[in-house]
Amino acid sequence: MKHVRHFAPSLFLSLVHVCLVQANYAPYFFDNGARSTNGNMALLSLSEDTPVGTHVYTLNGTDPEGDPVIYGLAYEAGSRRYFSVDKNLGNVTLIEELDREKEDEIEVIVSISDGLSTVSEKVRILVMDANDESPEFINTPYIVQVPENVPSGSSIFKIEAMDKDTGSGGSITYFLQNIHANKFTIDRHSGVLRIKTGVTLDYEKSRTHFVVVVAKDGGGKLRGDNKVFSATTTVTVNVEDVQDTPPMFIGTPYYGYVYEDTLAGSEVLTVVALDGDRGKPNSIHYCIVNGDEGSFKISNTTGAISVIKSPNQLKKEVYELKVQASEVSQEGDISEYAFATVTIRVVDLNNHPPTFYGENGPQNRFELTMYEHPPEGEILRGLKITVNDSDQGANAKFNLRLVGPGGVFRVVPQTVLNEAQVTIIVENSAAIDYEKFKVLTFKLLAIEVNTPEKFSSTADIVIRLLDTNDNVPKFSSDYYIARIPENSPGGSNVVAVTATDPDSGLWGEVKYSIYGTGADLFLIHPSTGIIYTQPWAVLDAEVNSKYNFYVKAEDADGKYSLAEVFITVLDVNDHSPEFNENIQEKTMIIGSPVKIEAIDQDAEEPNNIVDYSIMQADPANVFDIDQSTGEIKLKSYIRSLDIIHNITKNKDCIWSVVVQAKDRGSPSFSTTAVLKIDITEETLHKGPMAAFLMQTKDNPMKALGVLAGVMGIMVLITIMISTAMFWRNKRSNKIMPVRRIIKKRQTPQSRAVRMEWLKFKRPSNAAEKFVVEDDAKSLQNENSNNNVQVAPVPPTAPLPPPPPTLAPRGDTPGWRVPTVSGSLTPKFINKQLKKRGHGSTHNALVSELKMKFEKRNAAIGEPHI
Repeated sequence: MKHVRHFAPSLFLSLVHVCLVQANYAPYFFDNGARSTNGNMALLSLSEDTPVGTHVYTLNGTDPEGDPVIYGLAYEAGSRRYFSVDKNLGNVTLIEELDREKEDEIEVIVSISDGLSTVSEKVRILVMDANDESPEFINTPYIVQVPENVPSGSSIFKIEAMDKDTGSGGSITYFLQNIHANKFTIDRHSGVLRIKTGVTLDYEKSRTHFVVVVAKDGGGKLRGDNKVFSATTTVTVNVEDVQDTPPMFIGTPYYGYVYEDTLAGSEVLTVVALDGDRGKPNSIHYCIVNGDEGSFKISNTTGAISVIKSPNQLKKEVYELKVQASEVSQEGDISEYAFATVTIRVVDLNNHPPTFYGENGPQNRFELTMYEHPPEGEILRGLKITVNDSDQGANAKFNLRLVGPGGVFRVVPQTVLNEAQVTIIVENSAAIDYEKFKVLTFKLLAIEVNTPEKFSSTADIVIRLLDTNDNVPKFSSDYYIARIPENSPGGSNVVAVTATDPDSGLWGEVKYSIYGTGADLFLIHPSTGIIYTQPWAVLDAEVNSKYNFYVKAEDADGKYSLAEVFITVLDVNDHSPEFNENIQEKTMIIGSPVKIEAIDQDAEEPNNIVDYSIMQADPANVFDIDQSTGEIKLKSYIRSLDIIHNITKNKDCIWSVVVQAKDRGSPSFSTTAVLKIDITEETLHKGPMAAFLMQTKDNPMKALGVLAGVMGIMVLITIMISTAMFWRNKRSNKIMPVRRIIKKRQTPQSRAVRMEWLKFKRPSNAAEKFVVEDDAKSLQNENSNNNVQVAPVPPTAPLPPPPPTLAPRGDTPGWRVPTVSGSLTPKFINKQLKKRGHGSTHNALVSELKMKFEKRNAAIGEPHI
């Protein structure tokens, strides 16, 4: 630095500038080798199946001065752009699909720049193969011509296929589909197609074979998976014919006819032979080997056989000619040959129709008598029929046919040449039925087959049938239903059964009989089938209304059938309704009905339905009766004993009612009975308080006032006792035990004194009469038990009365008697009171109070309701 100071200023600035320029070094890429994923992309290889958009590389370099660098990619003119780069990060992305088969190397110019200097390098990127190509057959279609005499195992064609892939993906193996069904095999590596060992081709059996060949590659990776591709093609193998098959006659066997009017030289028939080798056939040469006896000749080229003599000169009726057909090659040599037999029959003109013959000559009517239902397949041996046609050859050929009911018989033979014995065989035994047809008539028809005249003749076949016992008597119905009134006398007809047997004579006569557990009371006429009751039989629907048994119909041979008979005995109104007793006594509580019941012993409705009615009652208009149930209740306006007492002057409430029970039968029966009804009034609470409430039932406010006063007195007494106990305990500073207070409250002496005036006894009659008795008797009768003496029990306090209502007493059906006690106390309380033994005591109290209220009302002049 000291040395520099001696330079001139301009020279110093130049040197500084030179130093600064030399200090700006160019950036450069890192060279990290072939397997690196960052650097300058040198020696980078990518598989062709790499997906577009994949990050394939990162350009990486640096600037010696540490300045930021920018990356770039460039391509030569006309080249496809496969990659893009992030100029700042250097990330290289695939933007175009790779295809190794089209371009296996890609040249890219990579660059790095620090802003002042740019460094570029040309790199080659190798495109690696992926198994993305399928094998392809070349030079298709494959059509092969193979002579049929090619030896087995010979190769007949080579198949080639190519795969653009490399490695295992480009290697190809061949195989055939349906290897077991065809006659060929293929070399899996070379593709050579061969005929299987031990197999030969035959033009006459199959002229073309279609062989399906499959070419498959060795497989390889594609997008991460192992893929195997294949292709198929069809090889058409055309078999070429070779002269290896003798000629063949067509249309055998051969028959010809010479008629009596045929002219000499006329053609009889033509034989035809073809070369068995149809692909390259040779011409055929015909000749007669033997059998013609100088009467026939054949055309060597056409095979037409002609007669060379007149028919009357022919000595034989049938000639059998042996004809030879030989192959003639193009060189004129005779190679293969074959033989055929030609039968020629000499016949006269068709001038005779078929004719039927019997034992004595021509006959056109044949009769036979036989039993019905012969076995199927049996021959009608009684018919001796012969048919004959005097013509010869085809003129004597005719068919036989039965015309009549179809499917019954069949005729054998059906086709006749010249003459035959006619046989008729049973085909349907069931159709040969005497009951359907007593006589079967058929036409036996003989008609020529191949003649233009179609001569024919007929004969009548008449078959008369004899009857057999082949039918079972059959009832007109499987069951019979009958009805008979129970009052029918013995011997009455019930029902007639009918069975028929279509057989004739004794076999068709039917005899009837009955049996079974239900047949004891019945008989049947053996001929008419009328079922009637035993003379002594008495039917009773109430005892048994249903009978059933079986009836049997039998013919003379013991063949029978059965039917079932159901007999219903109809009920007749022969019983009157019956009461248990002619005079009955019942106690009626006001508001509750009493019920009578009569039973009718008849079995069915309406004979056993009973209707009830009141015939007589004194006084009238007191009771109602339910017609169906027999329930008797008071008229709706009678709600208390007071009303009953106003109806009659007699205070006795036991009334007699004459009731009638009448059934609904026709004619109708009825029964009457006398019913004595003791009317009482139900009280749910018994005692003095209940009696008081009964007296005040028509004035509820009065009862409410009395109850309010009683409750006020009880409250006052309770206050006084509490005050006394309070002052007593205060003086002694002790609290008395509760049980001592309860003991004082349960002292019954005061109540016994108050109730002495309620002693009474109940008379034995139904009307309640109250009499004041002494103390001992009242104690005995208080619980309705004269055997055990029990201390009197205080009555239960009634519930608070309901609020007063202005509705009339008859408008509210829920109230039986509009009294305070009766309307407020539930029924179940009454049941509990009865169980406790309070019933007679409460009745006595209520009755005593009632009598006192009646006296008071009489004194003040108030009406009693």
